[in-house]
Amino acid sequence: MSHVIELTDVHKTFGRKVLALRGVSMHVDQGQIFCLLGPNGAGKSTLVKILMTVIHASRLSGTMLGHPIGHKPTLRRVGYLPEHHRFPPYMTAEQALHYYGGLSHIRRPERVRRIAEKLDLVGMTAWRSHKVGTFSKGMQQRLGLAQALLADPELLLLDEPTDGVDPVGRREIRDLLHHLRREGRTILINSHILAELESICDQLAVVVKGRVAMEGTLEELTCGGLRWVVQWRGADVDSLAFEVEREGDLRTVSLPNASDEDVQAVIDAVRGAGGIVTSVQEFRESLEDLFMRALKDADDLDGAVPGAVQGKVSKAT
Repeated sequence: MSHVIELTDVHKTFGRKVLALRGVSMHVDQGQIFCLLGPNGAGKSTLVKILMTVIHASRLSGTMLGHPIGHKPTLRRVGYLPEHHRFPPYMTAEQALHYYGGLSHIRRPERVRRIAEKLDLVGMTAWRSHKVGTFSKGMQQRLGLAQALLADPELLLLDEPTDGVDPVGRREIRDLLHHLRREGRTILINSHILAELESICDQLAVVVKGRVAMEGTLEELTCGGLRWVVQWRGADVDSLAFEVEREGDLRTVSLPNASDEDVQAVIDAVRGAGGIVTSVQEFRESLEDLFMRALKDADDLDGAVPGAVQGKVSKAT
């Protein structure tokens, strides 16, 4: 599988002291939804802006769609939804998309077709002739997604795409992202809203204080927090190597990092002693748990490095 984005040792310093990015390395594979996760001020938006050449890195080695970062023709193959984007409030939705389509050198007959298609895709057809200044934040986000898709990009960079969107709209955007992935597009999403990412990420990187603290699939990163819980009634089983909690007639045993064979052995022992198994559940570390672990590890790392310079996170967004 080819890497659509590949970055090695990316640094960005604002002024002389604010270290926004401190050696970021990561890769995004073709056809996946890659989630860039981190607290406000971690450097996520800075990284996305570097990919789009909105700002320039202090040090950078990497490629996007097979070309060096900053290769201008490559940017025509990328759809971008900036954080806190704004459309001219006096334009209608249709006029705004014509404007951005013109900037992308899309001929007018093709723009007309694509604008109708993208407005329908994001659920904004009924608002096509309304002025942007009358739109809610969620409606402006939908229009921003339509703009990002207008040039039929291979790669989408979405910075906080569900910011200000109501729960129904967030679900519709998630469904849209799944649809775009099925079409073969690659999507990089930058967000700090954990609940929005857990159900859609193929791969994720947790960015903390300008570094990639963790990278991998959710399953890979949470495998250390896997445990099984078996509950039963009717019998004490003294042969188990795990601590058994007792509450009335209910017995519970927790099996951290257990294999399927370990779980089956507990079930067999319970049944052999005459017990009735009432529940067998798998629990895995949540994305929130993973996120908090990454924050703690980053704090521990900074504490272990004498003289580590802390960036002013208000600028490293």
